[in-house]
Amino acid sequence: MSTQPSNGPRVGCGVAILRDQRLLLIRRARPPEAGCWSLPGGKVELWERTAEAARREIAEEIGVKLGALELLCVVDYVAPDERAHWVSPAYLATEFEGEPTLLEPEKHIGLDWFPLDALPSPLAQSAQEAAEALKSR
Repeated sequence: MSTQPSNGPRVGCGVAILRDQRLLLIRRARPPEAGCWSLPGGKVELWERTAEAARREIAEEIGVKLGALELLCVVDYVAPDERAHWVSPAYLATEFEGEPTLLEPEKHIGLDWFPLDALPSPLAQSAQEAAEALKSR
């Protein structure tokens, strides 16, 4: 997600991918939230539906083909100090094909599976809100 100034909020998407009660997180190399563990995902392009963007971003970032998606929550990331405002639906995926691999090392510096009760720090807002939504299900 870019920190380019804009005239309004930008639209992103993320996916909480679960396997054996573990959440897949990637560590961001760039702002916003550089250094934080986050859901994989990214920017929604013009005329692209958010679920389609989520599938495309996951394939591009980690080489995984997603199965069924369920809307988990909507993250409203507002950070005026970073000149960032993103509205991002976060989807839940429990079915996927392929083994997650970092395909964009210029954007991400880590990838791992974490138990929901032992998430790493620092956590990006999207990962925090998705984890809360998963725990309340």
